[in-house]
Amino acid sequence: MRSFFRLEEYKVLLYRVGLVYLFYFIARILFYIYNANIVEVDSIGEFLKIAYHGLAFDTTAILYINGLFILLSIFPFFVNTKAGYQNFLFWLYFITNLVFYALNFIDFIYYKYNFSRLTLAAWDIIKHEEGKVSMLFRFLITYWHVFILYVLIASLWIFFYKKVKIKHNLREDSKVKYIVKSIIGVLIITTLCVGGIRGDFKKSTRPINLVDANRHVKKIKQADLVLNSPFTFLRTIRVKSFKKQDFNIAQNVIEENFKPIKFYHSNSPSKPNIVLIITESMGREYIGAFNKNAGIKDYVSYTPFLDSLAKHSMIFTNAYSNGYKSIHGMSSIISGIPSFKDAFTSSPFAQQKIESMVSCLNSKGYDTSFFHGAPNGSMGFLGYSNILGFDHYYGKTEYGNDADFDGSWGIWDEPFLQFMNATLSKKQQPFFGTVFTVTSHEPYVIPKKFEGKFPKGNVQMHQCVGYTDYAFKKFFESAKKEPWFSNTIFIITADHCNQVSYKEHFYDNIMNRNAIPILIYKPNSDLVGESNEIAQHIDIYPTLMDMIGYDKPFRSWGRSLLTSENDIEPYLINFNSNIYYFMKDGYICLFDGTNAIGFYKVEDVTLSNNLINQRNETMNSLELQCKAFIQDYFDRILDKNLTTQK
Repeated sequence: MRSFFRLEEYKVLLYRVGLVYLFYFIARILFYIYNANIVEVDSIGEFLKIAYHGLAFDTTAILYINGLFILLSIFPFFVNTKAGYQNFLFWLYFITNLVFYALNFIDFIYYKYNFSRLTLAAWDIIKHEEGKVSMLFRFLITYWHVFILYVLIASLWIFFYKKVKIKHNLREDSKVKYIVKSIIGVLIITTLCVGGIRGDFKKSTRPINLVDANRHVKKIKQADLVLNSPFTFLRTIRVKSFKKQDFNIAQNVIEENFKPIKFYHSNSPSKPNIVLIITESMGREYIGAFNKNAGIKDYVSYTPFLDSLAKHSMIFTNAYSNGYKSIHGMSSIISGIPSFKDAFTSSPFAQQKIESMVSCLNSKGYDTSFFHGAPNGSMGFLGYSNILGFDHYYGKTEYGNDADFDGSWGIWDEPFLQFMNATLSKKQQPFFGTVFTVTSHEPYVIPKKFEGKFPKGNVQMHQCVGYTDYAFKKFFESAKKEPWFSNTIFIITADHCNQVSYKEHFYDNIMNRNAIPILIYKPNSDLVGESNEIAQHIDIYPTLMDMIGYDKPFRSWGRSLLTSENDIEPYLINFNSNIYYFMKDGYICLFDGTNAIGFYKVEDVTLSNNLINQRNETMNSLELQCKAFIQDYFDRILDKNLTTQK
């Protein structure tokens, strides 16, 4: 007879599901080992506590992924214990589990750059790339140790799975008894699975989501250790992050704090040329001029040219990106639209009329160009540049010489910047040229002819920074010879940060993961100095409009960095690990999309001392302002109100 209620089969099923939990725990250990310098854990006990809270998130992911396997294991098919059916279950189990399990291993490396567990938004990074297969093989070669580790652990998992087998029972109950007993088992197991997927059985509780991980940690950066990558990926499928957020904030609060429609009167209208350089991954940490007062022991700069240029420029040493990906940078800098959970440029709402640097300058007769040395269409830049209304797009195709292709991302920075200089020099003034560089990036290589020329420093990125700085030097040397140079505003910034060298200092804390430079250089002008006020990507657009004396109203959430006339107070908003960060008035407010979950002093760079239980009027105001920004942001995007033109 079959065992009562098919207990033998249920025991084996429990063992197989238990194996998934075991290997998720192993993945959590490995994730920590690879990212210990980012996700700080003080003791084994603290790690085990985090792992315990992670069980709820593991359970949800495991039951989602293994739902079909569990159902096919317990449904009364009468052949469940036969070898052929068990072989079918074996393949179903490992095909589904190992595909999703691999996401954890991707995050061993990707997390160092993304500072967030994988979500469906990661697809935004690669969906426009032509060489997806070659890119995959390059990553496998570069990070061979992770691939080998994955294969070894997968093999160990298969070995343990095969150690426990179900014996086929030839004698069975009557089919009626078998089905009745099975239905009872199905109902019990299904009920448990539903509760596991939701996180509990409370009717009033919504299914657990990414932000719930923050409830279980003292340090915000530990939340990603509570999570697992399959969970974060699955939870973001079909999730619409672009939806209205009605916090019932009055329009006057939005107007007082952000003035979404701006009109500056300080400067007389002028038409200087404008060159905007968005530097791939050039974090503030690498540039000496931005770290003179940082107090970093034995600090080394890897940008001698930018350091020299900074002496004749206006630099902003407390500036941050509004996103953590390249596709976030383009919309934030050029059109003043930050990205939060998902990239605005990859959303359906990017397909609308958008007021930006481009539209404003086009209206003043500027010739506008976007330069990106990658294959045309990479990162979605070509599509978004068309939406913004750039007159010209210059990519790898227009460059026309694949001998200068770096083999990974695009044309080496030094020749491509020379190409930009030559192209701009043929244009009628005034012109606006934007370039997005590509070299200072993983896999951290430079042209062979320059090997040994630049210091290799402490991390792989340093040599690339030195090369890109050299490319800037050669570009400015060439540009100085052109008649347009003296009547040009140059703005240099970065899309986001990259590898951190000074881990014992503050560049590895949550806020400074977004610490970027902003440099404005205007030849033969008195625009020279240093500001330590909060600055951000979305400030560049209104700053530029202020500088040229743009004589019309325009839409912008940022502020001019060069005037206080009828403007707003310095602030920062960005998003990471499913939390909004709003910095202003000496505090950082952490907002989970519904409520403030933390307040920290700006000096508390590690976000260690949560002051939420000591709330004051300033903190209350910050939460209100954060809600006001988010409400207006989504209202304008969804209502297609990103322009002053009706």
